[in-house]
Amino acid sequence: MFSNIGIPGLILILILALIIFGPSKLPEIGKAFGTSLNEFKKATKDLTDDSKKS
Repeated sequence: MFSNIGIPGLILILILALIIFGPSKLPEIGKAFGTSLNEFKKATKDLTDDSKKS
């Protein structure tokens, strides 16, 4: 999905995030994103485990 972004694209996204949200909000946003991603991975793992048991 993100394999075509590359380093310049990631730098551009980081600069835009700094401009939009400011440096004080970025750690909070990162933590929320990480928590959401972790919950999503856990839910998908639970679903695949349930389907293997059936």
